[in-house]
Amino acid sequence: MYLDSTPKSRSLFEKARKYLPGGVSYGLRYFSPYPFYVVKAKGSRVWDVDGNEYLDFWMGHGAIVTGHNYEPIIKAVREQLEYGAHFGWCNEWEVKWAEAVCRWFDMDMVRPSNSGTESNMYAVRLARTYTGRVKVGKFEGGWHGGYDGLHRGVSYPYDKPSSSGLTESVTKDIVLLPYNDLDGVRERIKGEDLACIIVEPVMGAAGFIPAEKEFLRGLRELCSEKGILLILDEVITGFRFYKGGQHYYNVKPDLITTGKAVGGQYFPGAGAICGKAEVMEKLDQIKIPNFWERSFHGGTYVGNALTMRAGYTLIRELEDKSDQFFPYLDRLGEKVINGLNNIFARNNFEAYTTGIGSLFAIHFTREKPVNGLTAERTKNRELNRKLFEFMLNHGVVYSSPSTAHFIFSIAHTEEDINRFLALTEEFVREVRA
Repeated sequence: MYLDSTPKSRSLFEKARKYLPGGVSYGLRYFSPYPFYVVKAKGSRVWDVDGNEYLDFWMGHGAIVTGHNYEPIIKAVREQLEYGAHFGWCNEWEVKWAEAVCRWFDMDMVRPSNSGTESNMYAVRLARTYTGRVKVGKFEGGWHGGYDGLHRGVSYPYDKPSSSGLTESVTKDIVLLPYNDLDGVRERIKGEDLACIIVEPVMGAAGFIPAEKEFLRGLRELCSEKGILLILDEVITGFRFYKGGQHYYNVKPDLITTGKAVGGQYFPGAGAICGKAEVMEKLDQIKIPNFWERSFHGGTYVGNALTMRAGYTLIRELEDKSDQFFPYLDRLGEKVINGLNNIFARNNFEAYTTGIGSLFAIHFTREKPVNGLTAERTKNRELNRKLFEFMLNHGVVYSSPSTAHFIFSIAHTEEDINRFLALTEEFVREVRA
């Protein structure tokens, strides 16, 4: 079905292979035999060059909370384009944006970055400056972008390099930790002088595995006890709960990093490092005039007026409509997770669901995932591939054939969720036949 309905995408991919390594702009976006090419998006749908419509459960890598082409943001951007997008000078929207971000995350100060990767890179450097220490704790299966200093233990098996080209001189400063295992964390950091521990409130790449509340609170206590800065990576979660994951968990970190949505969901140059004033002031060129004593931060496109205005508009929309938006996302999330659990139980099918709010995943494993290791060591990769192909042939798309991870938005409807659940049940019965 897919092959018959996507001849223009096939032709584009054949051309792309001549100029783009692997035929794509990002390896994650490839699937066999070729990806489709999107020309339009609106709400919960995307359309490809062949005119096919897809129900989208990827939402721009999780950046898009309100749905594609949300009109208040598009309107603000159209207006800003009349004045200019990028000036290379300070502008009023960076100030409005900064105030809104600090208010949203209940933090003292913020600096914009160009991406989630940059946010985490600058946050680690800032933590090292503030503490005078070098080593960084991160969790097995945690993904914090392409920065060398966090690029270890990303993909299973965790003892393999997460990429070619990484140097041991950098990765040796990364201490891998077990997610949702506070005793294990305490054991692994014995004798280690950590500058920071970075953690996602909901682990994304491993399959939207929520942190257990006592684990995250215990981690906060442990960091305070040992003078370690706690960094919450909220690149995915920052706008999927009211005022972010820290408020859902009632845990106050020292720094929060975000990307994607903080720039209005649709635009590049989007990221933020926000935190306590005493830490953030290590970036202050007025208070610390000697560059060798200050933590560097910068970037040509940071604070560009277009992205700042879009991000400010998103936050105001989420604040003004929070009573409507977030209960709705929670209700849909409960519906889909309960629905999947019922399908698997009713059909005596070995699969587990994880997730919270507008993030959920299906795991074809023999054990319920609580961290990256348990999500990977018994994974049935063939079932993952078959589910992806089945959904693709029925006009439903999500992250990749290797990971059944799903993200929905405020634009998704109960009918969209019902359709997805019906297709999942059909798939389960088909593979059991």
